Amino acid sequence: MNQKTKAFAALAAASLLLSACGTSPNARPADNSNNSDGASGDAPQSLVFAVVPTDDSKELENSFKPIVAAIEKETGLPTSIEAVSSNAGVIEAQAAKRVDVATYGAFSYYLAQNVADVTPVAMDQRTPAAGSGAVQSLGVVAAGSDIKTLEDVKGRNVCFTDPASSTGYLAAAAGLIGIGLDPKSDINPIFAGSHDVAVTQMLAGDCDVAFVAGTFITDILPARGIIKDGEVETLWTSPDIPGTPMVIGDWLPEDLRTKITSAVLKYNAVTAAEAGLCPDDQREAQPSWGEEYAGKMACEWGGTGAFAFEPATDDDFATIREICDTTQAEVCRNE
Repeated sequence: MNQKTKAFAALAAASLLLSACGTSPNARPADNSNNSDGASGDAPQSLVFAVVPTDDSKELENSFKPIVAAIEKETGLPTSIEAVSSNAGVIEAQAAKRVDVATYGAFSYYLAQNVADVTPVAMDQRTPAAGSGAVQSLGVVAAGSDIKTLEDVKGRNVCFTDPASSTGYLAAAAGLIGIGLDPKSDINPIFAGSHDVAVTQMLAGDCDVAFVAGTFITDILPARGIIKDGEVETLWTSPDIPGTPMVIGDWLPEDLRTKITSAVLKYNAVTAAEAGLCPDDQREAQPSWGEEYAGKMACEWGGTGAFAFEPATDDDFATIREICDTTQAEVCRNE
């Protein structure tokens, strides 16, 4: 517990974000949080599910409504979606037992497990194939840029997302260190706050390069019309990074944690639609899901547009520990 207390102090700068979360009508007061002994008598009367929005928080919240509906169906508990303005804000809220379920990047889980009693139970799958939720960080530039390789980034304005983002900063920092560039002094780092904002700032000329999760370049931003075909070029791709985890607070009773996990794992985007979890917001199944689902309607299943979630454990996130060993980033430290 001492180590967690020390790590929690490293997140103190985000305390205002936690306070903002606490003022929301969806946030549970800190003194109402559950004890962590797992006794069935400690079951809450409601659940709080936290997400970290991009610039369009409403769209992100809507994408999680079917998952929340599944949780409510399985547990019988009303579950609210809490949009918290940063990864650090969610982590602090979990440390205070004010958020019961959360989804965020793999690195944010690495931070969270150092300061909060949380366990990953699932991670997203992009397709029916197991392990398809693995993501890459991409370094992208506007088409026609004179920056062609990672080495060319030296001395340039570089947009990242958040210091606590695996795909939006740390994997790229490890890549830069690997070719002898210091991500603090050999470039001018700019933290845009989210993946889509990093890309739009790059396209607007506010930075020369953006490092973001690959799915934003290949799927999410083109689908929103933010990126047009041929508008960006990729100059660097990271090794695989674990997919987006779904994390549950260990302070919840064991039977409730089991029900939440079951709710997340029992459906995919298509079967969720068939179960009536998104009656007013269905879309056609993605071609990458295969012929079995061709022409069928699907829910938007989480912020990454996942096909489903698959079981996950702490061991699935060992890659993040390796990135921290390479970068020695301040945000990785527990002291």
